[in-house]
Amino acid sequence: MSKKKGLSAEEKRTRMMEIFFETKDVFQLKDLEKIAPKEKGITAMSVKEVVQSLVDDGMVDCERIGTSNYYWAFPSKALHARKRKLEVLESQLSEGSQKHANLQKSIEKAKIGRQDTEERAMLVKELSSFREQREQLKAEVEKYKECDPQVVEEIREANKVAKEAANRWTDNIFAIRSWAKRKFGFEENKIDKNFGIPEDFDYVD
Repeated sequence: MSKKKGLSAEEKRTRMMEIFFETKDVFQLKDLEKIAPKEKGITAMSVKEVVQSLVDDGMVDCERIGTSNYYWAFPSKALHARKRKLEVLESQLSEGSQKHANLQKSIEKAKIGRQDTEERAMLVKELSSFREQREQLKAEVEKYKECDPQVVEEIREANKVAKEAANRWTDNIFAIRSWAKRKFGFEENKIDKNFGIPEDFDYVD
């Protein structure tokens, strides 16, 4: 036999409300944990969670007296709650309908002057052609960008900065090599070999 399917959260909430409506009584949590499993098939472990969700939604009232919490819910309150919910939904529906009507008017207004005439089709085609020409011209300009005097000047400046940086590091390397030679008595060719300095290492012209 297949295992019996448990109640969904909404089914538990509905059945819990039935306990309140049918009895019209006030309960402590321990009372509901005894009644709910027997009469409505709600497991005792889930009673607290179900009741709390109903309290959070304003469907069940809760009052703390002394050290105990008491819970109750009457059909009249539920009816008023449903009426208020219905009023809110009707108001939202009315607003939505008004927005839809306004959008429809805006669409109809926007359509004026956009009918598919022969002249409009020709203008759209011409616009498309101009856009293609613009893209081709942009590609052409990009191709000759390297010849732009400003770009050439920027490249020259970048080369100048790079050259100065390279020569600064060359100075540093020569200074370190000279220091190592004085300090430790190493020969220059051995220093160059150990540190991977090529024979033709020199300043950049």
